[in-house]
Amino acid sequence: MINSAVDFRYLLLDHYKKLELSENEVVVALMIDHLSNKGNKLVTADLLSLKTNFKSKELDAILSALIDKKFLEYEVVNKEMRTSLNPLKERLYGLFEEELIRDKTKLVNANKANALESLFGTFEKTLGRTLSPVERDYIEGWLSSGYSELDIRNALSDAYVAGKKNLKTINKMLISNRAREDISKEGYSAANDKWNEDIEKTIEIAKTKWVKGYDD
Repeated sequence: MINSAVDFRYLLLDHYKKLELSENEVVVALMIDHLSNKGNKLVTADLLSLKTNFKSKELDAILSALIDKKFLEYEVVNKEMRTSLNPLKERLYGLFEEELIRDKTKLVNANKANALESLFGTFEKTLGRTLSPVERDYIEGWLSSGYSELDIRNALSDAYVAGKKNLKTINKMLISNRAREDISKEGYSAANDKWNEDIEKTIEIAKTKWVKGYDD
């Protein structure tokens, strides 16, 4: 889908090397776009020769190259032949969307990494010991399951106040809090004991002899 909110010219200049377009092809594409916007439905080599320093023979070669690369096409609309750069624009906007997704993914990963490091520090300070690798993975699993950093901190605080400094209790509190919120908003909750059962198995693995006081 063509997104007119982003300037085609900017995207073309930013990505033409990636698309293996020559500078001559870029100039011609920009001129075709300019002439099309001025109301010229069919942009020919002869018309382009009037607006550029290229000779008609050179323009024929450039236009053929753009067609071969599937960036330019001629289409019939209402029995009229028209020059269209839609294939090129769709490719450019596709690259733009891919960049947005990559940038968003990088940002999400960076935010998650920062949140994890902060949570690890808080847990180790509160529990008074170093977290095991399995426990770190478990905390990461909470974030991946949709619990926010604040949700996890609140559950840790509630467990500490209750005198239960272990991940099993914190997990139960997270599930309980989510269920309560779901019921408040939707009238029901999809939360159940399955995740709780799975985590209990995981915690048993985490109970290595160096993790002393885990169920304190």
